[in-house]
Amino acid sequence: MDLVAAEAAESSASPIVSLFWIALAAAPAPVISRLLRGYVPDVVLLLVFGILIGPHALAWAGSGGGVELVGELGLGMLFLLAGYELDPRLLRGRSGGQAWAVWVVCLALAFAAVAALTWWEGLAGPEMTRPSVTSVIAVAIAMTSTALGTLLPIVKQDGLLTQPLGRAVLAHGAVGELGPIVAMSVLLTSRSLVSALVVLLLFVLAAMLVALVNQRVLDRVPGAAGLLERLSGGTTQLPVRVVFLLLLILMAVAETFDLDVVLGAFAAGLILRTLVPAGADRVGQAWETIGFGVFIPVFFVVSGMGIDIGAVVGSPLLWLGFVLAIAVVRGGPVWIGERFVTHGANLASGRERARLALYAATGLPIIVAVTQVATSADLLGADVASTMVAAGATTVLVFPLVARLLGGGGEREPALRSGASRTQS
Repeated sequence: MDLVAAEAAESSASPIVSLFWIALAAAPAPVISRLLRGYVPDVVLLLVFGILIGPHALAWAGSGGGVELVGELGLGMLFLLAGYELDPRLLRGRSGGQAWAVWVVCLALAFAAVAALTWWEGLAGPEMTRPSVTSVIAVAIAMTSTALGTLLPIVKQDGLLTQPLGRAVLAHGAVGELGPIVAMSVLLTSRSLVSALVVLLLFVLAAMLVALVNQRVLDRVPGAAGLLERLSGGTTQLPVRVVFLLLLILMAVAETFDLDVVLGAFAAGLILRTLVPAGADRVGQAWETIGFGVFIPVFFVVSGMGIDIGAVVGSPLLWLGFVLAIAVVRGGPVWIGERFVTHGANLASGRERARLALYAATGLPIIVAVTQVATSADLLGADVASTMVAAGATTVLVFPLVARLLGGGGEREPALRSGASRTQS
């Protein structure tokens, strides 16, 4: 389908009809995933269904008229829950420091890999003859991400959270989420590096101020915590409304500073974690229900609708190149670091190190977020963005499966979706 036909198809579906098809695509995905014994994650199915109903295939649904906004809220909720489930202790200590060092090496290797892919086939759209440095940076950042939210239920179901492998997955997954988010904010901007760092620092200060105000209200306003508790049920659901306000405040602050809203959503999740007392998971469970029940599936289906499967099929070597490059530049340094850099909790088994590398190289949500930012800023061609998202979906489909088979866990039934459980290291 050419661009004119795609635009016509996009405008022909009303928002309600589009949301109907999106909901129809989202509802059976976890059921089909369970029937397939979890070997095909429901996130991959959501992308596939989005491709089918989108303007590049059947053209039953479009992203106009507010549908894209619903998807944007789903993206925000996804990273809100990612920030909420992140244990800050995973980012500290010797194992955390090693994970950060490995991620920096991954980013450097990704730059080299993207340069090679650029030389081979080119990342620019048809209107551009050479890719910009910023477009190369965007692709490199996407290749260093880890889909911790997608991995968490698999690792939990296999009983790995209390084992050294599970703790290593959490450490590298936490850095693999936070590192690319920060890199997006600093490197995918028209500002100079110094200006971008200053703006990022201002955002951090603003986020800390928001967190301080909320904490002071809970600690010093008489009856504030009790009021939230009393109005937490029925038709009021005050804590849920307050969290929604917190999410939009941080996303709006990020947009005001010309940063990606993903950073604001992630910061909101980190703040929420500090505000909710340990063991009081009702707010997190409510947002898990709202997010994974409604908005996050819409985000993935809408993301699938933006994939031009014709472009992916037309460049199979580029798709395969991205998948292999992600495995090498993300999984390779993780394996090497675990094998040769002593941090006090190294995995002794070669099979466990291989499983860790495969888990760490599993990435999709940040790949989707980075490609959206890059395409909206005309830094990346739509064809390459589609191929990158397809490659990310392939890592989610293949890498955890191979890792589970290496561990002899192929017979276990994995969870249907990720949750906002506050996992401890």
